[in-house]
Amino acid sequence: MTEATFRRIALDLPETEEREHMHHPDFRVKGKIFATLRSPEKGWGMVKLPLAEQKRYLKAQPGVFVGAKGAWGAAGCTHVHLKDVDRATLKRAILAAWRNTAPKPLVDALGPKDSE
Repeated sequence: MTEATFRRIALDLPETEEREHMHHPDFRVKGKIFATLRSPEKGWGMVKLPLAEQKRYLKAQPGVFVGAKGAWGAAGCTHVHLKDVDRATLKRAILAAWRNTAPKPLVDALGPKDSE
């Protein structure tokens, strides 16, 4: 997986914009970060998942998904090794992070999870 693909997936979601935070690209919905690139370093991304989903990703694909250290990880921030993740899994993870961060009316407008 490439940074360009990560970027396209994130920016395809409603009302998402790219900015920069702490010297790396981030993706925001309504001003709130739900994903970043190059975190913790080049070759990685980060998605802010609901805790139950974070646990599932960490268990299903250890090494591909790694919990961030400290309070960030405890809040759902999950690193993704881009080289090892497939497109469908990355797309689901980014969408879960977007849904976890976007305002409820915007999430509702996108439709139910199972319709995607």
